[in-house]
Amino acid sequence: MPSIRLALAQANPVVGDLAGNASRALAAVSAAAKQGADLVALPEMFLTGYPIEDLALRPSFQEASRATLERLAADLAAAGLGDIAVVVGYLDHEGAGAARLGRPRGGPVNVAAVVHRGEIVARYAKHHLPNYGVFDEYRYFVPGDSPTMIRVAGVDVALAICEDLWQEGGPVTWAKGAGLLIVINGSPYERNKDDVRLDLCQRRAREAGCALAYVNMVGGQDELVFDGDSLVVGADGSLLARAGQYDEELLVVDLDLPEGTSPSAVPVSSRSDGARPTLEARVAPRLADEAEVYGALVLGLRDYVDKNGFRSVILGLSGGIDSALVAAIACDALGPDRVHGVSLPSAYSSGHSREDAADLAQRTGLAFRTVEIAPMVDAFQSSLALSGLAEENLQARVRGVTLMALSNAEGHLVLATGNKSEISVGYSTIYGDAVGGFAPIKDVPKTLVWQLARWRNARAEEAGELPPIPPRSIEKPPSAELRPGQVDQDSLPPYDVLDDILDDYVEHDRGVRDLAREGYDSALVEEVLRLTDAAEYKRRQYPPGTKISLRAFGRDRRLPVTNRWRERGD
Repeated sequence: MPSIRLALAQANPVVGDLAGNASRALAAVSAAAKQGADLVALPEMFLTGYPIEDLALRPSFQEASRATLERLAADLAAAGLGDIAVVVGYLDHEGAGAARLGRPRGGPVNVAAVVHRGEIVARYAKHHLPNYGVFDEYRYFVPGDSPTMIRVAGVDVALAICEDLWQEGGPVTWAKGAGLLIVINGSPYERNKDDVRLDLCQRRAREAGCALAYVNMVGGQDELVFDGDSLVVGADGSLLARAGQYDEELLVVDLDLPEGTSPSAVPVSSRSDGARPTLEARVAPRLADEAEVYGALVLGLRDYVDKNGFRSVILGLSGGIDSALVAAIACDALGPDRVHGVSLPSAYSSGHSREDAADLAQRTGLAFRTVEIAPMVDAFQSSLALSGLAEENLQARVRGVTLMALSNAEGHLVLATGNKSEISVGYSTIYGDAVGGFAPIKDVPKTLVWQLARWRNARAEEAGELPPIPPRSIEKPPSAELRPGQVDQDSLPPYDVLDDILDDYVEHDRGVRDLAREGYDSALVEEVLRLTDAAEYKRRQYPPGTKISLRAFGRDRRLPVTNRWRERGD
């Protein structure tokens, strides 16, 4: 029975950085070669980064992607790495394979290419539309008459791309008879997926009767975070190897697999010369829920800042839980030397809010300053004489103007600190607390904000460190402090109730009658749903933020702004 050494390169590409991604691929193959790998697999669309959205439609980008693959093949050979078979994802356009099927040349395709000895020896492609997650069933292999697999180190290896794995009868059909099915992925993180990847891979491996290797990218791309979690399962579904979450890693595993017998398999490599010491496969544990979510938020912010070339971030520190958690995330993501916090007290700001903001700065080590906004508010008021909600919102907008001015003057990226619960029901001020370039906890419900804050402090205590978030920021009732004695619960139901209702409505599209049957007051539910629907225009203007849920605002869930439909109990 042949033995194949497989390396899964769980790596972090940058969208549009074709040369940089090719260099990252070459480095991964070089590292795999040092461990004696026969076959290296990199993630879906790795050379272009992923998702590329409307870049997929540009012929110039398609051609540049293809040219990058060809240069990578030549560079691997020139570096003495040509004998290793490399599977890598890239963007191309319909060409020779499409012509055989009577399709016109042109449209973008999502391709898994096999590179060997300086040549592109096989490609598996499917039609790729520019919006994330939409693919059809068109596929082809090049060269030859639609070979269903390649042969590496004596083992027949079938290829699939991401969503193929979810299709009943999809890759199983063309993996029959193979010893190994490799699935290259760009699969983003979502909370509460349990272990669906492992379950799915185990089921497909048993159905196909072959081992299955799942390689996923890692890193942040706009709102999405890719968490890695690459894995290998045996033909019986047993877990053989698993990479960690959120870290770049080369997962190497030895597999004893059946001798390849398919007459259509394209030979791309022979057995490596000489005996190799057996490797012990790594099986990384999964992170607990809070650690998993916090890791996504840290990585999402870090890559958004670094990949877009920002040197530092700035945020308002109110002394409350939301800004405290965002500050802690920013310090963990970037280091406190790149984080600037600003206390922006008004006439209604309490003494403890000022103290807690300063305490957080002391605990984390971020740069801290205070800008009194009362004189600026008074200047506006002398001309406008506002009252009620308009006066309250004026304070938030003065804070927003101040942060944006400091951003403009000093080059920081402004972080918005609103959470999903507030954004859902419109409990935010456009051009006030909603200003900014990125919103790290935009997809985090308020109850989870508290959980994450407590978890982060507990982790610090376990490590013998000072907890970054002041305990009083966690314990005190949340308040915008825009009028005397104000607390959030003056305008909103308790957050545990609100978040339960919002989870049912936003994540699962359940209506008033569904929720009333579960014991919620119909009038309360109607009001929460009304507020949520009416706030769509605000959400359209909110900064992007890391997606952790199935239905993140802006990317997954959009309502018409002009919309008279309202959910009612009758």
